[in-house]
Amino acid sequence: MTTGTTTLTPAVVIVGAGPSGLSAARELAPKVDGGVLVLERESTAGGIPRHSDHPGYGIRDMRRFMSGPAYARRLVRQAEAAGATIRTNATVTNWAGDRVIEATTPQGRIRVEARAVVLATGARERPRPARLIPGDRARGVYTTGHLQNLVHLHHGKVGRRAVIAGAELVSWSAALTLREAGCRTVLMTTEYPRPDSYLLFSAPGRLLFGTRVATRTRVTRIIGRPALEAVEIENLDTGARRIVECDTLVLTGDWIPDHELARTGGIALDPGTKGPLVDSALRTDRPGVFAAGNVLHPVDTADIAALDGVHVARSVLAWLDGRGTPAGQVRLVADPPFRWVAPEILRPGDPAPARRRLLLWTDRHIPFPRIVLRQSGKVVASRRLWWPAAPGRVFRVPSDVLRGVDPAGGTVHVGVDA
Repeated sequence: MTTGTTTLTPAVVIVGAGPSGLSAARELAPKVDGGVLVLERESTAGGIPRHSDHPGYGIRDMRRFMSGPAYARRLVRQAEAAGATIRTNATVTNWAGDRVIEATTPQGRIRVEARAVVLATGARERPRPARLIPGDRARGVYTTGHLQNLVHLHHGKVGRRAVIAGAELVSWSAALTLREAGCRTVLMTTEYPRPDSYLLFSAPGRLLFGTRVATRTRVTRIIGRPALEAVEIENLDTGARRIVECDTLVLTGDWIPDHELARTGGIALDPGTKGPLVDSALRTDRPGVFAAGNVLHPVDTADIAALDGVHVARSVLAWLDGRGTPAGQVRLVADPPFRWVAPEILRPGDPAPARRRLLLWTDRHIPFPRIVLRQSGKVVASRRLWWPAAPGRVFRVPSDVLRGVDPAGGTVHVGVDA
């Protein structure tokens, strides 16, 4: 042990104090001996909702219609009232064993030796460098998280005319924030043939903000120095380009899991989701280490992530009670147009996935898809679903389609009927 390091020995350590981590802590704390410790690198617990100052949170998990900050505060109160300990400004830096992690805090370094670890580190939007957008290094370019942090937490100012790259749920959240800051959204762009968000949001959004959504379009150049003056956009079908004057650009969506801790620990990642590979009980390939929320499959709504936390708590309790991982497994693989499927592993005797749903991400809009599961070259399930698979949001499939899967068979491919 390093000199000057404090050692803590909770029964469970949860990394991340967003909706999934806090919900897991709330469920676990009254039921385990030894305590539940939540580590959060930010100075305030609550995750992304704490700076999403608009309504729409808590619908599925709390049966309430709340603002993001109110929802975050309620999650924190519930976890602490249940007996969990939350330490903020605690950045996990390394693994020191299978279920041992090290972190730095303002009070010094800590070493946490737990019987179970839950990774609830969430996801983030890719910034401009990761999106490879050429042009000037202009001031006035944000991700949604950066924008909302600036406006709602620090009461900062942005420009007067904005372009939003993206047309999904988080894009309209960015538009709401811009409106509060006195900035008009003059254009949204999406590379898909139609807006990515639900019609319930996109249609009223276009009317409320007077915003045009340019489909099959992308931002190809940033113009302005030192401050943003315009962006160049390209029509992907015709190649035509034009200049749109703006002083604010918000890069929304294009999420990636905050998977660094899992990756540095040698935990297997799924190449599709880029998050930890898990079974329906949300176990990773390291015994006693679990993962929940948007670190698994970016990105879903906060209340769905919270329900993931409830689901993973049951699996953690089973592990602490001495129930190990069942023998045998069947791998699930997404076939085009699906990019990924979660969970990725089925085990005999395991619980159904959270909310009894398989989650998929599609690269093509399909109005009423017929989902087809194939195993060893044979169709083991085929079902028409009466809701669309649409890019930019999670597509949910009832998990009872898995009933025909042979637990001793080979890989199951999840696709659609051509």
